Amino acid sequence: MKKHTFFYRNGLSIVFLSMLLICLVAQTFTGMQEFNSELQELGLPQLGLRHYLTSPHFLEATFENWESEFLQMGMYVILTVKLRQWGSSESKDLDKKEEVDREPKPSPSAPWPVNKGGIWLKVYKHSLSIAFFLLFIISFWLHFIGSHNHYNLEQSAKGLPTATASQYLSHAKFWFESFQNWQSEFLSVAAIVILSIWLRQWGSPESKPVDAPYGETGK
Repeated sequence: MKKHTFFYRNGLSIVFLSMLLICLVAQTFTGMQEFNSELQELGLPQLGLRHYLTSPHFLEATFENWESEFLQMGMYVILTVKLRQWGSSESKDLDKKEEVDREPKPSPSAPWPVNKGGIWLKVYKHSLSIAFFLLFIISFWLHFIGSHNHYNLEQSAKGLPTATASQYLSHAKFWFESFQNWQSEFLSVAAIVILSIWLRQWGSPESKPVDAPYGETGK
């Protein structure tokens, strides 16, 4: 560990988190401009940055995207346990068991739930998918709150009836927002699963070796 710099050890997460922050800041300021234009058209007072960050517009725009990302990754983690794709670098081997299929064994270097055993180990064995689905549920709920409040804000400004939470839960607008994001996430997963059969990226762990035959399944 000491022979590598902090960035070398953590460069992938640092770069992606930096891109997330840059895009989130850009989304916030452009979203605030858009929402204030909408409020102006409705004859309502405009919002500053502090109030915009808790506005239904920001919650709706942010968490309808986050929920789809967490759903995508949760489903991907779960489905790749049992399902296979011939020739894909994203699939386990069609015949032999992989290293991830073996039962965990206690050791000094193993994570503490492995050494603890019992319920701790049972939960830890599925902790990645549990975390993704919990994040999906939280994001789904925050998206619902933002979308519901945004809808009622527009309805009130137009003098139209508002909807209760239970009424809005079956509203087409909310589910349209969700499904339009979910389908794009499933498309991106299907694309990398299928394209990695024939296409390569030298040096990437998400690709098979450049000279690997099409039928070679797994990395």
